Amino acid sequence: MPHKFKVKQMVRLKQPGVSDKWINSTSIYEVVRLMPADQTGELSYRVKSGMTERAVRESEIQRA
Repeated sequence: MPHKFKVKQMVRLKQPGVSDKWINSTSIYEVVRLMPADQTGELSYRVKSGMTERAVRESEIQRA
């Protein structure tokens, strides 16, 4: 299954989690790396916003 998003594409979190309360829910992230599927088969990405970099699943992000 191909990745829906590409490196350097801008995305945002669909629904910030509890640990993201300090981050504005409208924060824009840049996709910095495509990652393989996790144990459930869902594709993942490394995304970055400012100094914050994190791993997210494809279902957790949407196009900005």
